[in-house]
Parts: sequence; C-alpha cells; structure tokens
Amino acid sequence: MFISKSKLLSSTKSMLRSIGLEVSFANTAVTEKNILRPLFQGREFEFVLDVGANTGQYGLLVRSCGHRAPIVSFEPLAAAHRKLTACAASDPLWVVAERAAVGAGTSRATINVAGNSVSSSLLGMKTRHLEAEPSSAFVGTETIDVVALDDCAGRYVSASHGGFLKIDTQGYEMQVLRGAHRSLSGSIDVVQTELSLVQLYEGQPLMLEVCNLLQQYGFNLRHIIPGLRDPVSGELLQLDGIFLRN
Repeated sequence: MFISKSKLLSSTKSMLRSIGLEVSFANTAVTEKNILRPLFQGREFEFVLDVGANTGQYGLLVRSCGHRAPIVSFEPLAAAHRKLTACAASDPLWVVAERAAVGAGTSRATINVAGNSVSSSLLGMKTRHLEAEPSSAFVGTETIDVVALDDCAGRYVSASHGGFLKIDTQGYEMQVLRGAHRSLSGSIDVVQTELSLVQLYEGQPLMLEVCNLLQQYGFNLRHIIPGLRDPVSGELLQLDGIFLRN
C-alpha cells in the first residue's frame, strides 16, 4: 500500500504528540530563515537597511536567503562595530555606516553595554529581562552619536523604492521609526522589527503601539518570528514582526 510523504509526516507528528512531543520539521519550522527565505527569493529588494547590526549576523542571514543587492548596517558599540566591519569587508555590496545609533534625531547619548552584546540598549533594563536572560546584564556604558535614518540613509543608498528595513534596537524601535518618516513614506516596502509583549526595557513601546504607528504608514503585520521566552513559565516575551506595505 502506498503512503504519501505528507500523510507519513502527519502520522509521525500525531504519534509523537500523543506522548507529549511537538515536532516541527526543518522546512516548515517557524524560524527567521524559513520566514525570510521566500520573501527574498520571491522579490528583488533594492537594498536592506540593517539597524542594530551587532557583529553582522543579520547581513549574513539575508545573504544566505538570496539577497544580492546592497546592505547598509548600522551599529553603535565600538567592539561590535569593529567585528561588523571585518565581517562585511569581503562583500563589496555590504556597507558599514559610521559608528552610531539610529534614533529620532541627532544627539549624543549613553548606551548600556550588555554582557552578551546583543541586549545592549539606550534604555535601562527591566528585571523581567534579566530573569529571562541573565547574560544580558549591563557591564558598562559607551558615549555614542545618535542619527536619524532619514538624515543618513541617502549617503549609502539611492533607490527610491524596494527597500527592506530591519530594526533590532532593544526597546528603541519607536525612536528609530520616528526618525524614518520619509523612508517609511517612500522607499521602504518591508519592515522587520522587534516587538515586545511585556516591558523588557524602561519606557519601551509595546507591540500594539509599534503596530499602530506602522499601520499609519500603510504597513500591516504579516509574519511573526517567536523570540525571547520566560525560561520558567514558557511565556513569549518578545518576537520579531514582519510588516508589508499594503
């Protein structure tokens, strides 16, 4: 008797579920790469703006998903910026912007440096975040420049449409968006940003506030990528949302 592959996979998952195991197969798992790959393979973006690039993880990811056009990465931390520059050095279409944070306007600010680097933020950290990820504790500070995306993106990209904006700024998402009015009104077609369901940083906007702002620019939430969870309760605390222009 012939058993189709889909029926076999379904039966296997049902059997495992009956003993308390939930399995996602690699090609269907809700991972960042599995969400991004069809987006980048289904259309040709003119550029990617990688805000909060850290050491280049996202740039490498979008390259692996098929993006072949320019990437512009922004990173404020000195050590991470050096590693990011080294990571991008062999890619002629990957530009690392001058070291600065991206926000609502031009200023000087103090950024809190996390032990794990990726949780560094211009905002103070809430206890809930520390409890969920102890390695995120702040270990120092740096004084940095802050720039608005609208004021600097034009130095690196000239396309007037077809842009992809990624924001990973640990609670500072609303400030980035407020400094990107012209970009969101014109050249950006897709936004990927962190969204928090509870406050993990002092004064940060929660998911609904960010969604409402992006909706004013004609962007609607179409994909979610689960992120930080409470290690005890399993509650989802943070996720990435991908918004597409209507």
